[in-house]
Amino acid sequence: MLILSRRQFSAGALTEMVVFALCCAATMLLATSLQLGPYGVATMSVFVPAVQFALIMTLLGAVFSLFRVGEPKTLAVVLVRTTIVLAVGFPIVYTLFGYVTGGSAARAVLGYASLFVLAGVVLIRAAVSTVLGAGVGSQRVLIVGTGAEALAVESVIGQMGPRRSIVVGFYPTGPEDMPAAVQDGVGKAPLFPRSFDLPAIVERFKVDEVIVAVREQRGGVLSLRGLLECRARGVPVRDLSAFYERVRGEVPIASLKASWLIYGDGFAQNATRTFVKRVFDIVLSGALVVLTLPVMLVTAIAIFLESGAPIFIMQERVGRGGRSFLCVKFRSMRTDAERDGVARWASPNDARVTRVGRLIRKLRIDELPQLFNVLSGEMSLVGPRPERPSFVSGLKEQIRFYDVRHSIKPGITGWAQIRYPYGSSVEDSQRKLQYDLYYVKNHSLSLDVLILMETMRVVLFGEGAH
Repeated sequence: MLILSRRQFSAGALTEMVVFALCCAATMLLATSLQLGPYGVATMSVFVPAVQFALIMTLLGAVFSLFRVGEPKTLAVVLVRTTIVLAVGFPIVYTLFGYVTGGSAARAVLGYASLFVLAGVVLIRAAVSTVLGAGVGSQRVLIVGTGAEALAVESVIGQMGPRRSIVVGFYPTGPEDMPAAVQDGVGKAPLFPRSFDLPAIVERFKVDEVIVAVREQRGGVLSLRGLLECRARGVPVRDLSAFYERVRGEVPIASLKASWLIYGDGFAQNATRTFVKRVFDIVLSGALVVLTLPVMLVTAIAIFLESGAPIFIMQERVGRGGRSFLCVKFRSMRTDAERDGVARWASPNDARVTRVGRLIRKLRIDELPQLFNVLSGEMSLVGPRPERPSFVSGLKEQIRFYDVRHSIKPGITGWAQIRYPYGSSVEDSQRKLQYDLYYVKNHSLSLDVLILMETMRVVLFGEGAH
């Protein structure tokens, strides 16, 4: 997962992108050099094609999740994704080379360069694995707390793998914060005695980050002096909300406090950001309307032939500021799906969905008419998914901070949609809200571009439902 926002990004993913781009450019030059010699490389002006090859393949790599971190990627997975990237990019690059200086020479060696990229990925991955396997670059983490939250943090860090972070131990906040689970060794990291000085532990074990995994922080349970000293020495101190925001790209509701929303960074809604997002929406949605118009015409005909009119449905949805608007979609359910007028959650194998509806839902074609909602200003390309008023009224009563998602325009796709593709219950809505809160707090043009690229991957591979 690559998280790009106004103030943070995944350094690991960015490094992978840069290394892959350099590998692509270098292999193009190497392939040309082997065929024409070093002098031929200089005279044939293949440097421009090499850069184009690198940029296009790296962009496709981002689309096909080649650089996504936060998930286990074996060598086989990396090779498969790299092969897909090269297979898709080859005809694009080959065509492009016909319009640039040095393109003829680059075309002649493009196949060799692609094979060299595969070999380079294997060699680079082997070298990186060797370095990281020795513990170089790993983040050393101390967890303050020994309760269920602390064990959950250790579990999340463990899922990231030892090459990313290493838990050096738990630091108890008091005698009552000492469940049998940790005492009996369920936690894999050692337990430091409460009598030990917190800053001394940080210095002795070269801790790079302190995670305060305690939900209730009042009543003197925390060593504020010790935490302040750690912070003064330059060691970051994060609470549960900040930890999950950074690592998982979500804001957990259970540990979230109103003060964090009020005083924390983010939630940028300035005029410049609003203007840039609106221009981005108009330009891109206008282009998509033109490009997808043939698809929309074929879809309209297919819906009419299978089940007649209406072709579109107009549903009331809740938008920015809690204001309602009419959201337009291709009809994917039977005409009598809600004949009693009661809104119901959709389910993965909903019997109300028609055969055409099942296909256009899988490919997200039913969402295309919402491009007109974007052009009219009621929606954005990227944002929290708009829900129906009857659902919103109930969810506001059951889920804390649910209304925060209405502080920005809803979107056709969003961070919650690519991270948690399906939701049909209150529990699912709460989990998706955690991703929506992350987006509302950190939304930026770069994050929007990332989400749109991830959405392309979801559509191409038919992942999930909505």
